[in-house]
Amino acid sequence: MAPRHARALARLGPAALGLLLGALALGPALGPGYVLRYDMVFVPDPPLVLGSGGSGGFPRAVPSDQVVALLSLALPADVVQKALLLGIFVLAASGAAALLPGDRPAARLAAAAFYAWNAYLAQRLLLGQWALLLGFAGLPWAVRAAARGPTTRRGAVRLAAALVPAAVGGFQATLVTAITVLPVAALSGRPRALRAGVPVTALLVAVLSLPWLVPALGSRAVTDPAGVEAFAARADGPFGTLGSLLSLGGVWNAEAEVPGQGSWSVAAVRLVLSLVALAGFAVFARAAVAGERRFARGPAVAAVVGLGVAAVVGLGVAGLGAFAPGVLKGLIGWWPGFGPFRDGQLFIAPLVLCQALGFAYAADRLGRIGFAAAAVPVLVLPTFALGAFGRLAAVDYPDEWRRVQAVVNADPAPGALVSLPWGAHRAFAWNGGRVILDPATKMFARPVLWDDTLMVERRAGGVIRVAAEAPRARRIGALIRDGRGPLTAAFVREEVRFVLIAQKNENEFSSRFPGVRPILRAGELLLLRL
Repeated sequence: MAPRHARALARLGPAALGLLLGALALGPALGPGYVLRYDMVFVPDPPLVLGSGGSGGFPRAVPSDQVVALLSLALPADVVQKALLLGIFVLAASGAAALLPGDRPAARLAAAAFYAWNAYLAQRLLLGQWALLLGFAGLPWAVRAAARGPTTRRGAVRLAAALVPAAVGGFQATLVTAITVLPVAALSGRPRALRAGVPVTALLVAVLSLPWLVPALGSRAVTDPAGVEAFAARADGPFGTLGSLLSLGGVWNAEAEVPGQGSWSVAAVRLVLSLVALAGFAVFARAAVAGERRFARGPAVAAVVGLGVAAVVGLGVAGLGAFAPGVLKGLIGWWPGFGPFRDGQLFIAPLVLCQALGFAYAADRLGRIGFAAAAVPVLVLPTFALGAFGRLAAVDYPDEWRRVQAVVNADPAPGALVSLPWGAHRAFAWNGGRVILDPATKMFARPVLWDDTLMVERRAGGVIRVAAEAPRARRIGALIRDGRGPLTAAFVREEVRFVLIAQKNENEFSSRFPGVRPILRAGELLLLRL
């Protein structure tokens, strides 16, 4: 390959490969309409609601929902969603490649393919956690900026820009990124820079976290320690929890698994690939420390060694809920702020990046045939393609949802909306029966009260009940579960203006709102105004 063509491939190839992999992974989800699955709920004409919407719970969708609402002022919300989803793959692939020398095109393509096509990304996408994945996609860029040193003005600006995807993603994305970039920043530059790198990086992370940190500290949300067992990493194949984590899987929700990934053959190939990648990373790290100019250049030592430290820490956090749940329960009981560590598997993100670099190093050693390595991640996890064989698809909202949205948002009177039946998730026939967070939580320019209690099936049978976080939702839930007497006066005291009921549940609730006439009855929805 001519040097000019090799340079162009190394520079532009990873982004193009990321776009191709994104199109292959999303498949039918790129059609007209919205991709709705678990936490991934985009709605038409999303309102710009500051903070957590007044629900009183932890601000999990801050500031990601606000960013989507702003972008939707210029483009239809379904187009915004598809651009963000494809952008995750492009940003991830190009970022992983950017950590490698520009004259190693095979290695850069291998890193791009591995980081943009793996079980971690697939499982989190099937959970609908697009905001977390935005931070995951920006992680290599943040590592690159931190390794170059954040202590100069230019370095600080560069790092702040690289942290923007995580900041948009919110608290989960920011925590994962912080755990990763702090060790990298600590090892960047000369000894004086080493002392200053961590405070500067921590300050930038803290400032960019203010959109979600302020409402989180001001909320009265509580964290149920029962969530430790519910959200702990789990085995998704025959090699146990540790084998699943090393294979970059192990998410707590079995419905987030890629079809067939737990079979012996697929699980074995995934584990072998991960072990090869880890071995490659170990050799890569040794080469970087030794100053091997062929592959490790510039800030490579800080990036590689810092990443290794972050991967060990992340794997430790991932194993905490699975192997030492009592420790995490004790921490949460002492301070609810430890709650985000319940879902420990999400903290193996730096391990994914380590394996991507290790795989790239191995591909580089293969010479010209190393270009074929870019196909290996897809061949190892082929059922991630085409929306995980149909688990992701694009649909449109029935007209009644838009009608209810227009009526509620046009009412100038203050007050919250309560969505019934009292539960967090719905499964609609028009969405192919896929489970999603209640769309009412995203559609209205007023606080929406809903049941954020979570019911999680145990691995050995039975159900774990994770109590609601928001005090106001707990009060509303207690009134509804009481099952006796009218709710109208109690809801008015709780400053409730609207009640949205699924019509199939109308008989269950009609007697509990005496004197209140429906203002809209459309399709599957019934709207009451108190």
